[in-house]
This record gives sequence, structure tokens and C-alpha cells, in this order.
Amino acid sequence: MSGGAVLALDQGTTGSAALVVSADGEVLGRAYSEFAQHFPRPGWVEHDAEEIWRVTARVAREAVSAAGVEVAAVGVTNQRETVVVWDPETLEPLRRAIVWQDRRTSGLCRRLREAGHEEMVRSRTGLLLDPYFSGTKLRWIFEDDPDLARRARSGALAAGTIDSWLVARLTGGAVHATDPTNASRTLLYDLEEGDWNDELLDLMGVPRRILPQIRPSSGDFGVTDGDALGIEVPIGGVAGDQQAALYGQGCWEAGTGKCTYGTGAFLLFNTGTERVSSGHGLLTTAACDARGGPAFALEGSIFVAGAAIQWLRDGLGILEHAARSEEMARSLDGNDGVYLVPAFVGLGAPHWRPDARGTITGLTRGTTRAHLVRAALEAMAYGTREVMHAMERDAGVRAGGLRVDGGAAKNDWLLEFTAGILGLPVTRPEMVETTALGAAGLAGLHGGVWGGPEDFAAALASGRTFQARLAPEEREKLIAGWEAAVGGALEVAAES
Repeated sequence: MSGGAVLALDQGTTGSAALVVSADGEVLGRAYSEFAQHFPRPGWVEHDAEEIWRVTARVAREAVSAAGVEVAAVGVTNQRETVVVWDPETLEPLRRAIVWQDRRTSGLCRRLREAGHEEMVRSRTGLLLDPYFSGTKLRWIFEDDPDLARRARSGALAAGTIDSWLVARLTGGAVHATDPTNASRTLLYDLEEGDWNDELLDLMGVPRRILPQIRPSSGDFGVTDGDALGIEVPIGGVAGDQQAALYGQGCWEAGTGKCTYGTGAFLLFNTGTERVSSGHGLLTTAACDARGGPAFALEGSIFVAGAAIQWLRDGLGILEHAARSEEMARSLDGNDGVYLVPAFVGLGAPHWRPDARGTITGLTRGTTRAHLVRAALEAMAYGTREVMHAMERDAGVRAGGLRVDGGAAKNDWLLEFTAGILGLPVTRPEMVETTALGAAGLAGLHGGVWGGPEDFAAALASGRTFQARLAPEEREKLIAGWEAAVGGALEVAAES
């Protein structure tokens, strides 16, 4: 083990975090700040990319100051499918970023499917034609703004996901780059070729010249500009948040997987060098092997998880602090038939229904705030079960357990309930911020903080395992209630 420390920048959907991680896995300094969410129309979700940069730079400086040590490398992880367009000379964003949750391209995706493009897109990218992904967002931007389309054709514009935006700002515009895990979420990247694909670029109307160079996840992404961050340090690792969490959980071999509970919930199952195509509504995506090199994974994305708790707190005002959700859920002996299907931005895997909307069923005069909070937590567990079963069918194996991380994984009640619904043990690491830890690992390997993946693995502290204690008959009753609630939501979507 070589020693030193890594600054990990974890740019998420609702906030940015920065952690300084030592070679033995200790967090020496951390900082976090939320930023504004913009909802200009129903189904539209936007971020101010300039605000994201300011917040990220600020928490980075705060974490480094708190750590009080010299940083040897910087790692970046990020919300993945969100797209930014900016001026490559001034580094000013040219419009708000369109967030991965945004559904404005639902009609475009439908037209592309009706035109017969989905099979080609699926075979090349491992993805579906869904508003979730970046490519249709870029096509929408250029169709909406002819001036930006002209600038794109002339090369007077840069475009990319949040990682490439941050790399550009961190390096003062010297580097325009991304990695395979982020590129694989754009509908523009060929999984087999490992590069942007001309047929896909033509379909989405995106000039290759405006896109970032694709570099290894553990590799050279330039050096931070002293004026931008206050320090000049090599950027040695970049990965999308879910693949970073997979790496941070030590899921480097085929047959290992994890679920991250954040704004959404994301299950990834490493398939190694084998690209597995799903027959059950899952995605095939790029991942990392032990040294940050190329690998494949199956992924199931639940669009709304922790965001449902945030909605109960901020939208309805029935929850003062998210941390109180555990106490409120424990105050009830059962759910009394109340189910929340949080399809606020459509349903992801395994349903893929962008037209679905959220529903609450089973309400009575006896329903309380605690019932709604419990229903939001239960929905995370039910969604996890749906995706895990799909993964097991695609991979032809029965999972022996589930590793979890993310902010909501701090909730013991949620993990107890999830273990019961799955009928499997659920393991939470001591450090639930495995997204940032994965980014630190990828950067630290390239920067020599760890001599190899085995040294990084030695720094990963063990955690706690929650056993399945729900009676089988109760489990089946709860699952049947959830399936009926989802069926109702899908029926409403079909009729609208």
C-alpha cells in the first residue's frame, strides 16, 4: 500500500458530496450541500449546471480543508444520464441541464420505436428507447433550439453528462472526457465497439465532435486547475454513480451485485466479460473490473426511491426530517393495506412505462402520516424484489444475498423489511457512501494510493447483515397487495 489520500467528488441528483479518503479507508474530511431542483412543466426536471459546479467546488474545498492532508488524486462520480451543453471556450452552460428523471422525450421515444429503431438501439447499446437516457435529451435540445443545433454542427458547443461537465470545469477546460460507464448510458455508445457509434449519432442528431473522449474509468483525466479548486491534483478516476457503487462494494467479479438506495434505487449485477442480454426488462451496461478496466453488468433502475421520502417531507410536509421515517414506520404493526406506487416520473425496470404516474391505494379514515411514510419505504423493498427476480431469471442463478448502500440504507427498518420481502440476507457496509468510495478506489489505483485492488479491498470495512425474518405467508400477502397496486397504476396509465 503506497499511502496518501483521495478526494472523491460524488455529484448526485439532489446534492453534491466530497470525501477525503485515506489509504486505510478512513474518511478524513467530508462536506455536502443540496442544490435547487427545477420543475418547469409536469414531467420535466432540470438543474442549473453552473450551480452544480459552484456547489461541488465549494464542498470539495471544505472537505480538503477539514481533512488537513495533502490529496494525491481526485475521483469523480455522478448522476449519469443528465445532460449539459456548454460553451467550450467560456465554460458557461448554454441552458439548464436536463435531468435523468425528465420525461419530456416520451413522445420522441415512442416515435422512434414505431419507426422500428428499438431493436438496433438495444443490440448496440444494451438500453431501451426511454426518456431516461441522454441521447433523446440531446436530440430534443437541438430540435428545440436551432441556434444550439447550428453551434453543435460547427463544433462551437460541448455536450456531455455531468462527469464530463465537472472534468471540464475542474481542468479549466483543458480536458473534455468521459468514461465507458457514463458513455454507456447515452444511447450513443456501442458496448461491443467501446466507442461512440455513427449510426446512433445520426439517429439522435448528435455530432461526434461535440462529445467527450472516452477514457478508462481508472485513468488520466487531466489535472485540476488551481484557480478552480485551489489545488493542482491529477484526476485519476471517473465512473457513473451506480457503477462506482458496484466497485466500492467490491463487486468486481461475475456473479456479485448490489443495490444503491438514493433518489432512485439501482441494482447492478456484474456479469464479468460476458455481455448478458435481458429478457425481463433489464439493461446491459458497462461496469468495471478489479483494476477499473471494462466489464459488463445487468442493471435494473427504480426511478423513485428516496425521492418519495423527500416528496413526503418537502411536497406534503408530513415528515419533518427524512431520518424520522424509520421511527414512523416502526410505530405501526403493519401497513393496513396502504400501498404507494411512486411512479412520479414513470416506472422503470422491469415495467418500463414512462406514462405511469404515482398512486396511493388502500386509504381509509384510519390512515395516518405514518402509513404513507411506511408505504414509501415498503415500495423500495417491493421494487428491489421485482428487479432481483428479473436478474435471477436472466442470469440463471439464485442470489445468495444483497449488498446495499446509499443514504436510505442507513434506515434499519427498511433493510429489515427488504430482507423479509426478498427472503434473503441484506448486508450494509460500515461506510454506506460506497459511490464516493468507488470513485476514490478508481482514482487511487491510478494515482498510486493503493498498489492494487487487493490493497483497496483491504480498506473496505465490513458491516452489518439483516436476516430475513418475515413469515412466508405474510410475505406473499404483502407482495400480492403490491402487485395489485402496480397493476392498478398501469391500468390508469393505459386508459389515459
